[in-house]
Amino acid sequence: MVNRIRQITDLGQAVWLDFISRDLLRGGRLRELINEGVTGMTSNPSIFQKAISGGSEYDEQLHELARAGKDAYEIYEALAFRDIADAADQLRPIYDEKDGRDGFVSIEVDPKLADDTEKTIAEARRIFKTIDRQNVMIKVPATEAGVPAVRALIGEGINVNVTLIFAIQTYEHVIQAYLDGLRQLHEAGRTIRRTASVASFFVSRIDTLIDKQLTERIDAGDQTLATLRGQAAIASVKIAYDRYQNVFESDQFAELRAASARVQRPLWASTSTKNPDYPDTKYVDTLIGPNTVNTIPPHTLDALRDHGITARTIDLDVDEAYGLIERLGTVGVNMKQVTDQLLTDGVRLFAESFEKMLADIEAKRATFA
Repeated sequence: MVNRIRQITDLGQAVWLDFISRDLLRGGRLRELINEGVTGMTSNPSIFQKAISGGSEYDEQLHELARAGKDAYEIYEALAFRDIADAADQLRPIYDEKDGRDGFVSIEVDPKLADDTEKTIAEARRIFKTIDRQNVMIKVPATEAGVPAVRALIGEGINVNVTLIFAIQTYEHVIQAYLDGLRQLHEAGRTIRRTASVASFFVSRIDTLIDKQLTERIDAGDQTLATLRGQAAIASVKIAYDRYQNVFESDQFAELRAASARVQRPLWASTSTKNPDYPDTKYVDTLIGPNTVNTIPPHTLDALRDHGITARTIDLDVDEAYGLIERLGTVGVNMKQVTDQLLTDGVRLFAESFEKMLADIEAKRATFA
């Protein structure tokens, strides 16, 4: 059988799993995926909410913690930190083999802190220290308050996954925060070779929102917009990768590169296909290229393994991508409004998932206590 994960890896892209559960970790499935070529994992509040609330695999530990008098938040952390540490341990051989270039697992800072820089920094420090694994990344949202937190955390040598990036301008700010943090770390006389970061650009959600706007106008009679549906997300990501190349493959990164700094890899998140009219590997096949990561949910990973296309595609038709975004502007799609809304909605949805998970834990805790 063709191993498409390995083929993508050979093209320079890391394939990560966008999912975590105790059954995955304890039942051997993660090790099977690692053997196939998966080299990392991501989690988020929605994933943990589904994992912890959706079954009984956490109930034994939850029962013990409830009997010990732990509240819902303390129970969540104990459950989640154990999973993240377990995943980090299983991925550690990859981290060692690749000299710290891959083999990471990510965990999110409480999304309710997205607009508080200092609390985000303090929480990220605490999580990183508590889990105590070199191959853990702390996820920080790319909000106005989150970007300076990224700079501070990188400056302390803490690995960061900058999440919920939708706008190209925001991505540029994230890159600068990473560079500034590395310089701060380097000037302090500390090694920068082991400090890692990814910049997580959320993909399919862009099409979902812009397609909705376009469809409303198409249904009202403007058929000229039909060819623009399903195009904005891939175009945006291709432009983002062009920005990546302009910085990390240029003299702008030369001094830090000479000091053994890692590039901040662009990561493509939200790569499941939401529209059933689109191919189920649409946001995988079209975004393959060197020094990138695609974090893929299980059902999309299964589709990739079965029939995905594996070729370098991320830097094809870049001029057309710029032209597509320009055309969207000329027909009245305000990209800034779109990306601002997506960021606001993303933070809100994660916060809602987090609160629902805590409520579900509280309900179980009350039963077990």
